[in-house]
Amino acid sequence: MNRRGWMGVVAAAAVAFAMVGAAHAQDATAADKEKALALLENSKKGVLAATKGLSPDQWNFKPAPDKWSIAECMEHIAAAEDFIRGQIEQNILKAPAAPDRDIAKIDAGILANVPDRTNKVQAPEPLKPTNRFGSPDAAIKHFVDSRAKTEEFLKATPDLRGHAVDSPGGGAKWDAYEFILLIGAHSERHTKQIEEIRASPGYPAT
Repeated sequence: MNRRGWMGVVAAAAVAFAMVGAAHAQDATAADKEKALALLENSKKGVLAATKGLSPDQWNFKPAPDKWSIAECMEHIAAAEDFIRGQIEQNILKAPAAPDRDIAKIDAGILANVPDRTNKVQAPEPLKPTNRFGSPDAAIKHFVDSRAKTEEFLKATPDLRGHAVDSPGGGAKWDAYEFILLIGAHSERHTKQIEEIRASPGYPAT
């Protein structure tokens, strides 16, 4: 191989090395993962505390005919966990990178805005309650099992910052790590909804 050929190989190797370095730089840091794991754990505890020891009347009480019951909220939380994690695995981790995003700002926005219930939104059709788990207890069990899978996925999956897709509300793209934050923040949002139901006039005492 002549000098020009060797120079081409060296240049290509340098570019490849730089690309590998950039990909690793986009991975979630250990601190990122610790923060997300704490969010997942704390939001799980919040869901379980808000639904502990409820009677059938309390589970099924609706503040209004067009409002969800606690049982329906619990089903939605459990179903959304599977849905969002499935989107990460099947779509987001296969998406290209989206450089030059302000990830600190996006992370903070998810944690602040998703749990905020002053902005009400309709659940997508696949996540509307249909009694898919058969009972509130089954929904809780499914949620706990699914949350364990999410936590293991967070711990074991590399390159969570290296792929991004359009965010659910449009605007800046979100990476796979940020969709894991969404899972925890979504649980917090609907825990607040459960607490609102429990504080509603007419909510059964037992």
